[in-house]
Formats: sequence, structure tokens, C-alpha cells
Amino acid sequence: METTTIHSDYELERGKPMPSKNHAQLQHRLNVLLLPFTDRFDIMTELGLELPSGKAVPDVCLYPKQIYDWEKDEVRMTAPPVTTIEILSPTQAVNDLVEKIRAVYFPASVKSAWIILPPLKTLYIFYPDRPTETFTHGLVKDAATAVELRMEDLFK
Repeated sequence: METTTIHSDYELERGKPMPSKNHAQLQHRLNVLLLPFTDRFDIMTELGLELPSGKAVPDVCLYPKQIYDWEKDEVRMTAPPVTTIEILSPTQAVNDLVEKIRAVYFPASVKSAWIILPPLKTLYIFYPDRPTETFTHGLVKDAATAVELRMEDLFK
């Protein structure tokens, strides 16, 4: 029996696969772990970006504190976030995420970009002007934002 892959409008809009159970839990844990930094950053999830270098929908992004007009919304942000966070989905390729960082995020002046690989319990932080950092345990510290979290809290 032949199966056909049908991509939902949601997947096509986001330009990436539908999140999984582990992906959803990691995204939730990230939001909780990032709460202490909301005095400096607004933490936004699944936000559409329309940057000069391209469109993207990171799983999580950090913006400097924003002013909100609740009567007028923005469907796609044109200002770049400080940090983007991507969680690898089961059917995604790591190379696609790295390419997005290099071709879309960094040309738009994003200061750091994280990729989280759930099966390997690994977090990578990419910077436009310094070597990539790899974390499998202990304290994660983003040099661009001074955001810190413990790997053990992310993957408990």
C-alpha cells in the first residue's frame, strides 16, 4: 500500500514539519527556563519573521522588551530578534537549520541562534562572529545575551 505525505497548511506556512511530543515539551520547558530573563527580553514562540534575508518561524525567539498595542497586531515581525531557538523535529535535517541560521538569521543581525537536538540531548549555540558552542550537560550560557539555563533542567 502506497502512502502519500500530505503537508498541512500549518507546516507549509511554518516551512518546517509539525512538532512532535518531545519537541512540544522542550519548547514548553524552554519557555519556563527563560522566565527569569523576561525583565530584559520578550520570549516569543512560533513568531513569523519577515527579515530582509528571508522568512522564518523559529520555535522560540528573544526580543528586547517590546511595547504592545493590543488593538493593532503584527503578523510577521520585520525587526530581527536577538536570539532564535530551533528544536529539531524528527523529520527535519540539521543541515537545513544550520543553513537557515547562516542564510536568514545572521544576515539580519541575529546575535545568537540555538539548535536543540532532542535525541542526542545536545544544544548548540551559533554566533555570527565566534565558534559554535556545544552543550550536553551543565550550565548553558549564551555569550550574546547572558541567558543561562541548565541542561539537566531542559532534559529532565
